[in-house]
Amino acid sequence: MANRAFAPAKVNLALHVTGQRQDGYHLLDSLVVFVGIGDRITVSKADDLSLTVTGPRAAGVPTGPENLVLKAATLLRGDQPLGAQISLEKNLPAAAGIGGGSSDAAATLRALAALWQCDLPNDNGLSLGADVPVCLTAQSCRMEGIGEQITPLPNLPTLHMVLVNPGVEVPTPVVFKGLASKDNPAMEALPQEPSTLGFIAWLGRQRNDLEPPARAHAPEITAVLDAMAATDQVLLHRMSGSGATCFALYPSMEAAAAAAIVLKQTNTDWWVASGQTGSFA
Repeated sequence: MANRAFAPAKVNLALHVTGQRQDGYHLLDSLVVFVGIGDRITVSKADDLSLTVTGPRAAGVPTGPENLVLKAATLLRGDQPLGAQISLEKNLPAAAGIGGGSSDAAATLRALAALWQCDLPNDNGLSLGADVPVCLTAQSCRMEGIGEQITPLPNLPTLHMVLVNPGVEVPTPVVFKGLASKDNPAMEALPQEPSTLGFIAWLGRQRNDLEPPARAHAPEITAVLDAMAATDQVLLHRMSGSGATCFALYPSMEAAAAAAIVLKQTNTDWWVASGQTGSFA
């Protein structure tokens, strides 16, 4: 019998870089949400671990031990003689600033923990990557420190958004190296029980500190943001994570879907998707 798990896109609505530790890790203060657009993990019992990758974004995705999915499975089983056939349906672009690999790893941990009837790792997958613990929650959170301090935020309003990736790779180390300052103010206090428009107004006063260096490295990001700004009813647009994916918020799913159609028609090489935020664990 197979177990399945959804690996939703992770969107950093705001990402403030607040410092850097002596070991080189950057300290972050980020507001993270998850969108109903993503990859899918299917696992079934087998004698050993194996991975197959399918889906529209499967090209170039490794199926060997370097894949985070297999790293997650290896971490979870530890010394136990457990195996699984793992299938990854890849719908999200890779290395795109929306946590594709980390979300896949987190979904793998959830699916295999159910299949093998075992506990999740003590570090919630932090050893696999800074985004894995928050992806394991698959719900709106404030993420601080190097990714290990997570505060669920169940009362955030549902957001309707479009995600766009222009198909350029933006190496995360290059973006962090390009930061003008690594000691920036944290986010403002979150509003209590905000309305959608009140929350978006608050969000507009926050930042993604990685956006300026990412745009300097990849001008295509600026082209995406300019195109989003020109869509009807757009309320806010910004880059997610370290790029190059950007998001735009709209007052309804109908407005988001209409914007996605326009963006895709006028920029046929871009990956474009619309969806809404929620809890997906």
